[in-house]
Amino acid sequence: MDSSLVHDYLRRIGIARVRTPDAEFLKELQRSHLMAVPFENIDVHLGQPILLGADAIDKVVRRRRGGTCRELNGSAFPELLSALGYGVSLLGCRVFIDGRPSFALAHTVIRADCPRPWLVDVGFGRDGARHPLRLDTLEPQPDPHGTFVFTEAADGDLDLLRDGKPVLRIERRPRPIDDFRPVLWWFESSPRSPFRTNLFCTRATENGRITLRGDLLTRTEGAHQEKTVMKGDIEIEQAYKEHFGITLDRLPPIPGRGA
Repeated sequence: MDSSLVHDYLRRIGIARVRTPDAEFLKELQRSHLMAVPFENIDVHLGQPILLGADAIDKVVRRRRGGTCRELNGSAFPELLSALGYGVSLLGCRVFIDGRPSFALAHTVIRADCPRPWLVDVGFGRDGARHPLRLDTLEPQPDPHGTFVFTEAADGDLDLLRDGKPVLRIERRPRPIDDFRPVLWWFESSPRSPFRTNLFCTRATENGRITLRGDLLTRTEGAHQEKTVMKGDIEIEQAYKEHFGITLDRLPPIPGRGA
């Protein structure tokens, strides 16, 4: 990633200047990214592929879109961190569903070293931490999104718990992005894929989160939630633009309602 693209990416997430690649700057980068760049799967419902590499970076920076975990954690953000001087590798995860870990490589996270190892995640929605988490401690780590704890799991993996409930089972060995391509195909094409059965766009806010799921807009501030059903395409278009900075040539169909 050249210096011009680094500058544009930092401006995209609201950071004015480059700093020393230490833990404090990493914390600022993750927090700012979560509030500026949404976790979203709009393209899946528009019949467009999930992007990797330079195409994912262009989507986030030039087209001012969000993306899935492969686009954000797997491609765009690790390239920015690497260009800023962090040691970066990708880790595969299973996602806990109803207390049980899902299939392998269901989620991608970033390990960033500076020099201690940190878990970085800007593509997981409401269950992720606001700040990077230390990977080299089993002590509780308070965060605005809850208290996170790593525990030892089978086969050398790490389980990540949020407020006592397991969220991720994380592999310790690095993975190249190509390892994620088969499961990426499943997410794009399987009728059982949560990306095909759900349409979402969500980002963190200063004190909570804002999410558009289909035509339902949810604003969360602390323990308070406000839900609003968008009335027709014009209101949905306005919600994407106002709350996520996204302008679409056409709206994605809402699952279960047809095109």
